[in-house]
Amino acid sequence: MITVELARQLVEAGVLWEPAPGDRFTIDQPNVVGEVFWISHLTIDVHTFHGQPLLGFNGTTEWALDSVTLDTALWLPREDQLRELLGDRLTALRREDDAWVVDVVDPETGHATFRDADVECAYGLALLSFT
Repeated sequence: MITVELARQLVEAGVLWEPAPGDRFTIDQPNVVGEVFWISHLTIDVHTFHGQPLLGFNGTTEWALDSVTLDTALWLPREDQLRELLGDRLTALRREDDAWVVDVVDPETGHATFRDADVECAYGLALLSFT
C-alpha cells in the first residue's frame, strides 16, 4: 500500500481526489494516521454539508467519528487508480529483484524509471514526477 508520506506528497503536488466507494483513506491526524478506512455505502459514505464534501461514518461503534472533511482525510490511491492517473505516460511495469520498476515517457525529458519495493509506491513516485 502507498505510504502516508508519499500520499501527502501527491496531495501537496496537486493530485485531486473525488471520493468514491472502494477508495482507501486515512485521517491525517496524529492519533489516527495510519488507520485505513474504505469508503462504502454501508459504513463510510460521501455526504455534502453546506456545499462541502464530508466522509460520513455510518453506524461505526469503534470510532467516535460522525464525519471528517476532505482536507483531514488523506487519500491512499490504489494501484489501478495510480495507473489511470499516469495514463498514456505509463509504458511498462516489471519486477526486478526485490523491486517493482515503473517505466514512463515524459514528453519533456524522455524516458524515466521509478522503482520501489511496493508497486503502489513505484507508481506514486512516477506520478509525482509529472506534478
